[in-house]
Amino acid sequence: MMRFLKVCIFSFLGLMALAVTNTQADPGDLIEQMKSGGHILMIRHAYAPGSGDPSHFKIGDCSTQRNLDDRGRSQARTIGDWLRSKGIKVANVYSSQWCRCLETAALLNFGSVTELPALNSFFELPQNREPNIRALRSFIANLDATGDLIILVTHFVTILEIAGEGVSSGEGVVLKLKGQSAYDVLGRLSFGF
Repeated sequence: MMRFLKVCIFSFLGLMALAVTNTQADPGDLIEQMKSGGHILMIRHAYAPGSGDPSHFKIGDCSTQRNLDDRGRSQARTIGDWLRSKGIKVANVYSSQWCRCLETAALLNFGSVTELPALNSFFELPQNREPNIRALRSFIANLDATGDLIILVTHFVTILEIAGEGVSSGEGVVLKLKGQSAYDVLGRLSFGF
């Protein structure tokens, strides 16, 4: 029964994402804007087969989680290579504490990755939705609106909540920081796979 409810919730979120996914932007424009400073690239973790996590899930123990497979690892490397090929050489990378996000973030190859619990999934933990989103909005509010690109590697539900965009594994959304805790959603970004 619990698995059925999770599938229903995930299906509802997917339908909701289809309804709100309307931010179309030229990828070249998004790249140029990200290079100008004061932007966030929120990326959904690369491909990890299945949905949700096993009932015995534990942060810090990858053997209890749904993880990237070889396709997902290749996808994560491709994202980093694609960004660098477009001239993005520097980014500060933050990640959910889920192993599939941490591995995606590391494979982007932009240097050290900082764990940010506010990016953690609340798909199967609805009680964490409000505290996570509140903490993430606070984090975003305190970012330098002129600083280097920030990459946030996270989950479908988090991106949907912050940007109003549903993205597939390995896709992203670009936000422009406006200061005083405000931001604009500039558009979705796919990386050519």
